[in-house]
Amino acid sequence: MPRDLVTPAPAVSIIMPAHDVARFIGVAVDSVRAQDFADWELLVVDDGSRDGTGAVVAARRDPRIRLIRQANAGVSAARSRAMEEARGEAILFLDADDWLAPDALDRLVLALAAAPEAVGAHGGYAVMEEAAAPGDAPLRLRPGPLPAGELLEMLLVQNLFANGGHVLLRHEAVRRAGPFLQHLRYGEDWEYWIRLALQGPYAAAAGRAPVLFVRQRRGGAYHRMARDPAAFAPAMAAIFENEALAERLGPARLAALRRRSEAENAWIIGRELVRHGERAVGLERLRASVAAAPSPKRALLLAAAHALPMLPRRLHGPFMAYPG
Repeated sequence: MPRDLVTPAPAVSIIMPAHDVARFIGVAVDSVRAQDFADWELLVVDDGSRDGTGAVVAARRDPRIRLIRQANAGVSAARSRAMEEARGEAILFLDADDWLAPDALDRLVLALAAAPEAVGAHGGYAVMEEAAAPGDAPLRLRPGPLPAGELLEMLLVQNLFANGGHVLLRHEAVRRAGPFLQHLRYGEDWEYWIRLALQGPYAAAAGRAPVLFVRQRRGGAYHRMARDPAAFAPAMAAIFENEALAERLGPARLAALRRRSEAENAWIIGRELVRHGERAVGLERLRASVAAAPSPKRALLLAAAHALPMLPRRLHGPFMAYPG
């Protein structure tokens, strides 16, 4: 008998790719189980882990959790595998080293229901230290006001979302967008949010409290790759060579947005180089970014970046060096 005739489809499918995250995944799974909103299923894809990640998940005996095991194929393949099996009316992609606020699904489901034209709804998030636990103070907050409506052009300039853990998507929009691009190792989620934005607007959850807590982890993709210009190239090509964008915006507007996006990438690369201790080359990138897309805020931050040796560490802000 088909499974859907035995149990009704859940309202939300949470998809969690996992590779060698036994240290963290228990917190992530427990945050899902602690949700005020209980009509969910959790699909964990153990992507070839060798550290007991799958065993940590299997120990949580909850019929709403499904553990899928596969040989290591990368985060995009893991997400796309679970997308094929997800049954929920909406989908959320939660990283295995992050965790949700207890009211996260409540607030996101409410925001999506209130905006029937939206492809998804997003909420605020907090960035946490690698060793942090629920209840610890965040390193920084992104509480709002959150952008809402037609976000296509904003997303083309920069990725507005920390990751998929604070973005609830309509399953139908996900189905139309298709799978994640497996050849992208960095920026694969950014490219995906843009494909969704081509379909319609995004809604924003009410309230300033974060729905997601993002673990700033050494060895994560952002930590490893955000200072490397070459890491941005495949995602930029996939985004700006999408024929649907040229049809929607026209070649001239798309080219202008690409120049702004390149300036934004230069800022990220420069900031991350500074944070990794490569200050001279990082300042070069920051100056190039401000020259290409000047703004008063970036000009002030650039001045602060040059003055870092004279400032106490607590005032280093976005240029705070990584531990170690």
